[in-house]
Amino acid sequence: MEIKIYKPFGPSICKVTIPKEIIEKLNSYIDDVIKNEAKSKELDYGNKLAGDVTQEFKLEEKIINESGWLKFLGQSVHEWIRLDTKQKIQEFKLIDSWVVRQFKNEYNPIHWHGGHVSGAGFLKVPETLGKYVQDKPNKEYFGGTLNFIHGSRQFMSNSNFKIIPKVGDFYFFPHYLMHSVYPFSGSDEERRSISFNANIDKNIFNVHGQF
Repeated sequence: MEIKIYKPFGPSICKVTIPKEIIEKLNSYIDDVIKNEAKSKELDYGNKLAGDVTQEFKLEEKIINESGWLKFLGQSVHEWIRLDTKQKIQEFKLIDSWVVRQFKNEYNPIHWHGGHVSGAGFLKVPETLGKYVQDKPNKEYFGGTLNFIHGSRQFMSNSNFKIIPKVGDFYFFPHYLMHSVYPFSGSDEERRSISFNANIDKNIFNVHGQF
């Protein structure tokens, strides 16, 4: 497993690539759910999530297991915690996993997750996310990007970590790390992301004895 740890401003962020076969199985399943109006309603998760987007729905336990998604998450979190804290988790308990279908002009406001550890990654990305309305050649475009926020901007200390979405990239982070997705103005294609919440060993998570 190729794994990279980012620690740009405090909380650890772990980047891993989702195996191609898992992406294909998940996308096939998601496409089937989209076509099935009854199933889409049954799995709708929008009232529990923050996004102002076209569709958000919870993944069923069967596809989570059969696609290899649960195994991927568990192995990745195990390695992330080991590399960052030098400790080995014995417990990985998935709380939920869901899909976000975002299109042009839609967004996900600043929010955080539940559980102990979380993650977000990309299953589909538009060919182009767009550009600024005004001519701003020296400014980075934020449309459609995933942004982690922590602390306040100071000298030699940024408070924002911007990620340009790429199919297969997945980022693990502690549940409390705030993040958002800006609306994009480019293609009419779907920006499809996937996320999860999970608990790990309480004694490893609860480092300050607060819970």
